[in-house]
Amino acid sequence: MKKKLISLALSAAMLFAGFSISAFAEEPLTGSEPEPAAAEAVEEEENSLFRKPSAEQKPETTEGEAADETAEPEEEKQPLYVALGDSICAGVGLTSVQYAHNLMGVDVSYNFKGYPDACYVGQVAQTLGLDRDHAINLGLPGLMSADLVELVKTGKMSEMNTLSGCQYDYPEILEYLKEADIISIQMGSNDAFVPTVVAIGNATNWKSEDLASIVLSGNLRSKDPETRAAFQASMKKLRLTKSETDAVWNLVTSGMNKICTDAYPVSTANIRSVVETVRALNPDAQILLIGATNPVPLLPSWSNYFNKLNKFQKQLAEVYDIDYVAVPYAQTELDGHPTVSGHKYIAKKIVKAIQNG
Repeated sequence: MKKKLISLALSAAMLFAGFSISAFAEEPLTGSEPEPAAAEAVEEEENSLFRKPSAEQKPETTEGEAADETAEPEEEKQPLYVALGDSICAGVGLTSVQYAHNLMGVDVSYNFKGYPDACYVGQVAQTLGLDRDHAINLGLPGLMSADLVELVKTGKMSEMNTLSGCQYDYPEILEYLKEADIISIQMGSNDAFVPTVVAIGNATNWKSEDLASIVLSGNLRSKDPETRAAFQASMKKLRLTKSETDAVWNLVTSGMNKICTDAYPVSTANIRSVVETVRALNPDAQILLIGATNPVPLLPSWSNYFNKLNKFQKQLAEVYDIDYVAVPYAQTELDGHPTVSGHKYIAKKIVKAIQNG
């Protein structure tokens, strides 16, 4: 019931935001009006309910009426939209992603409300008329599904993820989830992507480390001279020996298939756990499960993994009576993250799901 009311309220808000209503005043009547009959005038004068006040006599106003006249209209309450996810949700690859370094790695709490306007959370907020206090971006770069399970249960990761190198501790996540009216969950890509990056590092004896850092940070899109120089330097390091070349080839032909095969049961179990936990935290919220995007569609093993994962997520949404948001045509860059157009596409699908929810 709560999410139905939210959907109706948002639809009404968007309707009135898109159209301006003009007020039309009637033109004054021309010519003289007929004088009222004497009997009607007497009857009106005798009936106190219809007696017109004289120029000196003003109608009495009660205290309650006076308060109603002076009180300012209350602002319509905005729903709270909370977005869970990884670097895709955070907007990595776009400009002005807010983060800082700390002892545990990277602190992205600045990005919870300071996220780029172009990311899908920002575009959903703009479409629905939500301010930054009512559209919270909890996208965490490098996050894998097992990490998200811990975060939605305890608000922190018990230890560093040795594959991604991230460790997050944000107890406020639980409060955001409990208070939210709408919650979106985007997860699954990193369960295959992060192990692949690590496997490439091992195959190249970590000659690929600098290049991987540029790609994963989203800086690959940058046009500034420093980034170009760093990219060229990282490519020079990729002069592989024969054994390293063979290792990379084996990874592409068979190793990635094993990575995706191993990732699928882990991802599905963890995504189910996340959905169950979020639903228990907030039984009344509208929950949106966003489909995964495939950053490497030319590899059969990856296509198979993402096809199976999206099919599972759709079935899971039906079981838990939540909304599945398929985003099969989200455009991505070489860094694996959506383009501005890709984020816009995802945002449109989310808004449509909210309105229909």
